[in-house]
This record gives sequence, structure tokens and C-alpha cells, in this order.
Amino acid sequence: MPNDNSITLEQFIWDSDPSDKDNNFKNDVALYTQEDPLPTVIRLSRNLDIPMGSIVRYILCKWAMSGSESLLDLGPDMVKKISDIFDTAESVGTDQEKLKAYRTVKEIMSWMKVPLDNPDYRN
Repeated sequence: MPNDNSITLEQFIWDSDPSDKDNNFKNDVALYTQEDPLPTVIRLSRNLDIPMGSIVRYILCKWAMSGSESLLDLGPDMVKKISDIFDTAESVGTDQEKLKAYRTVKEIMSWMKVPLDNPDYRN
């Protein structure tokens, strides 16, 4: 028995509500659903000879997995370390502590970028 996985691509209208815990996501959905993605999907399908449904499925899977992929790229220890830096700054609550957190994370990112900025860094 085949599954009917058909969906309707529809616009999402949202009046921003800062008290809604998902406000940022809903704002993004409202913004991006005003556009029609089908011309791009049709063009990709035609030019690459890949069914449209396969392209849409790829896009959805790629997006849905991007959070997990980012976690794997960065590593759970580093995600926790950076999160703890921000949590500490938020709990103290001063601008000075928040600036300190920014500087600390900036330092972490600068040394993480070394292999990207200088492929010969080990020499």
C-alpha cells in the first residue's frame, strides 16, 4: 500500500509575538513562505534530471539534519562549553560579564579557525 506523502506548499501569516517561545522560528517561516520555491526546484529537476519530489525530499532532510550535523562538526563538549559561557554571563546579568562571554567565545572561535585560515599551521 503506497503512502500518500503529498503536501501543500502554503504561506504562513504570522503577527510577531515576542511572548511566544517560538516567535523567531515563526517569523522566519512567515518570511520565507512568502516566496515560491518551485521555480528553483523545477530548474534543478530539469537541469540535473532528478525528480522534483527527490529534490524536495533532499532539501527537507538536509535542513532537518543540519542541527545534528552542526553538533557533530563542533562536538558536544565544545557546544556545552560555549553554552556554559553564555549561561554564566546571563546569570550574572551585567554588561561586563556579557562582554567577557563574547570575548571568550571569540577567542575560542579564533583558534578553531586556525586550520581554515592557515592550512600549514602545523609546520
